[in-house]
Amino acid sequence: MAEAYILDAVRTPRSIGKLGKGALSTMHPQHVAATVLKAIKDRNDLDTAQVDDIIWGTSAQMGLQGGDLGRMAALDAGYDVKASGVTLDRFCGSGITATNLAAGQIMSGMEDLVIAGGTEMMSHVTAYGMSLREAGVKSAGGIGTGNLRLQEKHPQTNQGVAADAIAAIEGITREELDAFGLESQRRAGVAMREGRFDKSTVPVLADDGSVILDHEEYPRPDTTLEQLSQLKPAFGMFADMPSRQDGPTFGELVKQRYPDVDIVPLHHAGTSSGVVDGAAAILLASEDYIKRTGAKPRARVVAMANIGDDPTLMLNAPVPAARKVLAKAGLSIGDIDVWEVNEAFAVVVEKFIRDLGIDRAKININGGSIALGHPIGATGAVLIGTALDELERSGGRYALITMCAAGGMAPAIIIERVQALP
Repeated sequence: MAEAYILDAVRTPRSIGKLGKGALSTMHPQHVAATVLKAIKDRNDLDTAQVDDIIWGTSAQMGLQGGDLGRMAALDAGYDVKASGVTLDRFCGSGITATNLAAGQIMSGMEDLVIAGGTEMMSHVTAYGMSLREAGVKSAGGIGTGNLRLQEKHPQTNQGVAADAIAAIEGITREELDAFGLESQRRAGVAMREGRFDKSTVPVLADDGSVILDHEEYPRPDTTLEQLSQLKPAFGMFADMPSRQDGPTFGELVKQRYPDVDIVPLHHAGTSSGVVDGAAAILLASEDYIKRTGAKPRARVVAMANIGDDPTLMLNAPVPAARKVLAKAGLSIGDIDVWEVNEAFAVVVEKFIRDLGIDRAKININGGSIALGHPIGATGAVLIGTALDELERSGGRYALITMCAAGGMAPAIIIERVQALP
């Protein structure tokens, strides 16, 4: 099988995902995606007529985010019309999945140059949902809750309620979750002060060249443990909320599968991923393309995996995904120098660390989505770029990136830092 190499990774800064609050919130999602696609093109002097495909992740494909964002953004970025594009949805795992599919096309020998990535404008998603409610359109309220037949087979709850349920099952306390959230902010603060994100972060510009956003808006590196301890748990009201009219509450959906679990609300804004807008892109190429053009690879894709887990708790798949991708790569936990596991909620990474015995110093080294935000369809590509930058900064060899996705899934990828082709 042919090798797939990563040539470059770029991302926008993340903007607060509330309409009128964040710098990117009034921008068209295609414009934000075009920012990273243009940066990939310019930084690598790409002849975009040679780009075989653009595989893009966007979870909420609605309104302005609908209509094959990958293809439209490429056209907006000035790509040759020969560069086709497709947009996919694996919920939070979309960005990793886009990268894995791009690598798979190259490894199969079918393509030579593919761009993967994603965009999520949470400000737009929220505003679009509000417009539907104002128009009288009722939302199902949660993944799968509108499909009664599916709910009988696999009851699916609110993600925050699931996070609190996992904490209860695992015996993870509020104090431990708060400590994790605080460390995410501290690490992100160090990374920003030391410029660790600078290599991959590109500014978002207006048509006249003025800067719309050139820094991370969401982090609060001066957060204290006392401040976190005073935050009210955010998902207790969802546990008591009906999942549909005259239906069970989200808490009762969990108890249908786990009748003995006592769900205590624990997670809050300081231990949950931030709502933000942003985009990211990864440039992948074959060995033939590299030899033909003289491009310099930064990393090799070692192994990829997907796995499903319990849809009710829905957040626990990263552990089996990591085990699966390590087995595919023929590597052990000790071989991994950099771990990136999305901080959807503090309990996700805390359980991951405990289950696999991960050295805390090697995981989410520069903070995670609790501090920096989670632009859902883009986050996987962001994490891959972050891991690559950290391998180069620290001199590490292997990085493993994974994340939970709604429906009880997790994609995973292992990359290896390279200096030159063997």
